[in-house]
Amino acid sequence: MENIAAYVQENKERFINELIELLKIPSVSADTAYSQDVFDTADAVKLSLEKAGCDLVEICDTPGYPIVYGEKIIDPNLPTVLVYGHYDVQPPDPMELWTSPPFEPVIKTTEIHPEGAIFARGACDDKGQMYMHVKAFEYMIHSNCLPCNVKFMIEGEEEIGSKSLSWFVERNQEKLKTDVILISDTGMISNQQPSITTGLRGLSYVEVEVTGPNRDLHSGLYGGAVANPINVLTKMIASLHDENNHITIPGFYDKVEELSAAERAEMAKAPFSLENYKKALNIEEVYGETGYVTNERNSIRPTLDVNGIWGGYTGEGAKTVIASKAFAKISMRLVPNQDWEEITELFTNHFLSIAPKGVTVKVTPHHGGQGYVTPIDSIGYQAANKAYTETFGVPAIPVRSGGSIPIVALFEKELKSKTILMGFGLDSDAIHSPNEHFGIFNYLKGIETIPLFYKYFVELSK
Repeated sequence: MENIAAYVQENKERFINELIELLKIPSVSADTAYSQDVFDTADAVKLSLEKAGCDLVEICDTPGYPIVYGEKIIDPNLPTVLVYGHYDVQPPDPMELWTSPPFEPVIKTTEIHPEGAIFARGACDDKGQMYMHVKAFEYMIHSNCLPCNVKFMIEGEEEIGSKSLSWFVERNQEKLKTDVILISDTGMISNQQPSITTGLRGLSYVEVEVTGPNRDLHSGLYGGAVANPINVLTKMIASLHDENNHITIPGFYDKVEELSAAERAEMAKAPFSLENYKKALNIEEVYGETGYVTNERNSIRPTLDVNGIWGGYTGEGAKTVIASKAFAKISMRLVPNQDWEEITELFTNHFLSIAPKGVTVKVTPHHGGQGYVTPIDSIGYQAANKAYTETFGVPAIPVRSGGSIPIVALFEKELKSKTILMGFGLDSDAIHSPNEHFGIFNYLKGIETIPLFYKYFVELSK
């Protein structure tokens, strides 16, 4: 694989242009208005795997959006790597905050990406990172250096909770049989310091509805005499944290894993500048649970956040109204040992219990998933570290991520296989936000690094 860097440079423009074409398709799984685009993206992914060299590629129907499955089996006696990714993307809203249209990819230089970055929805999460694996596979086929079997499973519902994935995995365990699962849907510390994500938080996502009077009311005639659902909802939400930003739901912390001082000290070795962090977000001060630093609050501690809140009149001008209903969407990021279904039940019971008389409350669970921790002494982790070390010149640092990939715990349960999270994005890439982007350096470096994982995984497996 000594010519991988040369191959990447020779095909650089083609690799970029192919990704740009994929990013033009608005595969927003959360919005049915984009349904055909999601199906079209599955077709595009299928074609790319066929061109790259898979012997078998198929679009597998599910109760929801299809899963693209591909494989190249060179010898059943050799190890097998299963690559997972997703081709669906987040909604682009709010549109007015994009500096260029979200589905019209453009390359711009930034302070962090002097070589340029592709700005588009899905550039980093996850089309760009998923497509690195397709191009890395293409190189190994082209150079006749694929050292083991490869399977691809690319889904279209990750951004809405991977609703059909468990259905598919449970029914296709023999098809998906593997020795290790490889995912690039995470990030790394910087372009100078790679890292490997060893822990993910779980997730519980709910929607709450508070109903007061049977219709919207005139705020002058009824104000102060009946419960205002918006006022009530905001008070209820505010009560979910105490003065130390500790979550007040009874039983919420019962199973939270407390890391030792030694483990926290090891985490603290990762390069981090609080001042740069605040500067990048244009905030005066950080905020969070007392007793923990920023990198602990966003990785090893559970959280509760309001992701959206609405009710009443929000149009231009004024309308003096007491709304009949108020709504909020709330997500809870969970740490290992916290069961998302149990936490959802705890939240529901507590939220119903704190509702004052005069309103009714409804809690609707949306989706969730378990947290995950992978050991750093596994063959897969060691192979990934050797690959990063070779292309970046320094060893990777193990880190725990604040994000959630619920299917990772599912894979271990159903496929009995460890997952290696080889991310190449950066925290500044604005995933899930306007102006999402993915550095050209990161994209190409991923294509260059991934084949080395295969090489070292096979060598270490002997």
